Amino acid sequence: MARSNEMNNPGNTNSTGQAMIRMTVGIAALIVLTALLFFVAPDRFYPWAKAIHILAVISWMAGMLYLPRLFVYHVDAEKGSVQSETFKVMERRLLRGIINPAMIVTWMFGLWLAWKGFAFQGGWLHAKIAAVLLMSAVHGYLAGAVRKFARDSNEKSAKHWRMVNEIPTLLMIAIVILVVVKPF
Repeated sequence: MARSNEMNNPGNTNSTGQAMIRMTVGIAALIVLTALLFFVAPDRFYPWAKAIHILAVISWMAGMLYLPRLFVYHVDAEKGSVQSETFKVMERRLLRGIINPAMIVTWMFGLWLAWKGFAFQGGWLHAKIAAVLLMSAVHGYLAGAVRKFARDSNEKSAKHWRMVNEIPTLLMIAIVILVVVKPF
């Protein structure tokens, strides 16, 4: 019932607040369990850190691929319409609840793995970090777009957002090849 009420009233701050609380509790639990594992069994932490990093990357990429698609559809929604307001809620929640936390966890564990596993050495690793920096820049661009859509001030076309949607895909392909193949 809460979900249907939420969709009928996309600006429902009570359900948004509850979702943010659940997300915060989940992230706090992840941090506590990770810290516990790090201090209790440091010799077994590396594979867990790698698993958490991969899970965070998957979550980050899912959001980065979905958000521009939402923009494609949002462009066609009439400003102030129920559909437009629903897209605003979806975009904000996707950014705040999935994309932002996943990017933070990706960076935290990725930098730790780069330091612990490779001592920040290797041309492939430097190229990967550069590609992740570019992905983070795209993330920032999309976050700015969420704010513009929230103010009904987006000026970009659906075609623009379709093209932007390809950038995370290309960066993801490059990153995976760099990590798996380590070409240099």
